[in-house]
Amino acid sequence: MTRDPKVELLGRVPLFARCSRHDLEEIASIVDEIDLPAGKTITREGQSGKEFVVLAEGIADVEQDGRRVNTLGPGDYFGEIALVTGQPRTATVTTRSPARALVLTAPAFRSLMSRAPRIKTSVLAAAALRLAR
Repeated sequence: MTRDPKVELLGRVPLFARCSRHDLEEIASIVDEIDLPAGKTITREGQSGKEFVVLAEGIADVEQDGRRVNTLGPGDYFGEIALVTGQPRTATVTTRSPARALVLTAPAFRSLMSRAPRIKTSVLAAAALRLAR
């Protein structure tokens, strides 16, 4: 069986940790894979969130109130809170190097949640744990 790198990467994301391999394959089928140049702002603090992003390659800086608070690398992710809650972005994320990312858009996420209740339950449980922290 050939391993799908998108499925493998998504399986390491805590938001999808409770999902089965079949569920991960379904999620992988609806994510977009994009290449980003260095210096690209992916999300901006205070703006509405319309996607969930997993870095497959590259480095990105996370800023809040103009200060760097974190650095993300391959396997790190962001945007799930805004995607699940509809709240504005809590940080600005900008690539520091060329990057490749998996992007799950809000419409694709909503469609997935409505047609796959088992995935919805897993994702919402994981998001609730992250919000509690």
